[in-house]
Amino acid sequence: MLSKTDVINFFDERASSWDAEMIRNDDIINTILDNAEVTENKTVLDVACGTGVLFPDYLKRNVKSILGVDISKAMIEIAAGKIEGSRIKVICTDMEEADLHEQFDCVVVYNAFPHFSDPQKIISNLARHTKKGGTMTIAHGMGKKMLDNLHHNSAHKVSNGLMEADKLAALFEPYFKVTVCISEDNMYQIVGRRI
Repeated sequence: MLSKTDVINFFDERASSWDAEMIRNDDIINTILDNAEVTENKTVLDVACGTGVLFPDYLKRNVKSILGVDISKAMIEIAAGKIEGSRIKVICTDMEEADLHEQFDCVVVYNAFPHFSDPQKIISNLARHTKKGGTMTIAHGMGKKMLDNLHHNSAHKVSNGLMEADKLAALFEPYFKVTVCISEDNMYQIVGRRI
């Protein structure tokens, strides 16, 4: 079981250099958001939003609103500094435990899933925050092998490793109908529609 304190400290320490060190592939991000049905007038919950790396991508799609949540206060402070207008809000909270008293059209966990201590618990809680007929996606802009190698070197104390896609899809099944299951060299994504 991962220590949440270790996870918070790890990301707090890296927040200031996060954007500069981020590797982005716009084509993959667009594919992920297309598969997750992040489109115009949707409400988006960005879980483990970090510094708000996907905020501009959501805004380009003209979503109705974005709520970014992250367990790292330092990450949220940087994300808050990027907010322009009233469509984006951010909260520092632990989404394994939090009740936001709100449901969203699209719930997105991007480049973060191995850092949650209890995969079943986070999926169950995120299901409660997904509107019926809405989508939840867990996605990475790289494949499982590459991500696990990266984490083995730099983040082994704060990563469970990325689950095999079929095992993660099985965790979705009590709450979601799985519509996308991709595990390739350059991306990983599970999408489910809330039952």
